[in-house]
Amino acid sequence: MRRSAPAVARCALLGATLLASVLSAPPALALEEQKGEAQALDACDERLCRMLQQKTPTGEDLKCTLTKTWARSTIKEADQRELTWGFGDARCSIELNVSRASIVAAVTSGKSFKFWLPPHTANCVVEQDGQLKPVKATVAPKIVFKDGRAEKIWINLVHIDGPGSLTGWMSTAANLTDSVGIFHRSMIKSVNGYIYKHCPKYYPLTAAKAAPKAK
Repeated sequence: MRRSAPAVARCALLGATLLASVLSAPPALALEEQKGEAQALDACDERLCRMLQQKTPTGEDLKCTLTKTWARSTIKEADQRELTWGFGDARCSIELNVSRASIVAAVTSGKSFKFWLPPHTANCVVEQDGQLKPVKATVAPKIVFKDGRAEKIWINLVHIDGPGSLTGWMSTAANLTDSVGIFHRSMIKSVNGYIYKHCPKYYPLTAAKAAPKAK
């Protein structure tokens, strides 16, 4: 069990919690991974990888109900000099709904392709000062592909609601990510690594399942 969100989901979830990626808070109950969380992520992971591998534009769209829990220590790994995570654990849930045709087009287009995800709203809780604070963030991530590889990414934070300290931090993080690009390189590497390393490794495409080549 890999317990990793698929690339598109990770981009949306990352945008919601601004993870691409304060002083110590009082002790709080750690957020534990919810039952079925990993299984749902794995199932969505497989569906997306099959689409990317088979490259068939017709069929069901990518629809997944996902929840991802991060330990504070995991989030802190994404700290940058310009931005550090000063809160506790975090959890986000999101209803992913992305066009299959656009996913396939992103990796099969022989030229520059603009992959704009529709707005997705993530409902999150973040530990702060010993309490769980609700945060709702709407993101519409944008990815520019060239010859099937991601070249540019924007989180594109559309709206955010929650405590001022959290929304302020996240708005700053979104702005730094999209304007300065502090997480840009790692997000590009993550998306391309997912498409061309992760999917072929865990879901190798057999000759029988391969999509016919265009003449």
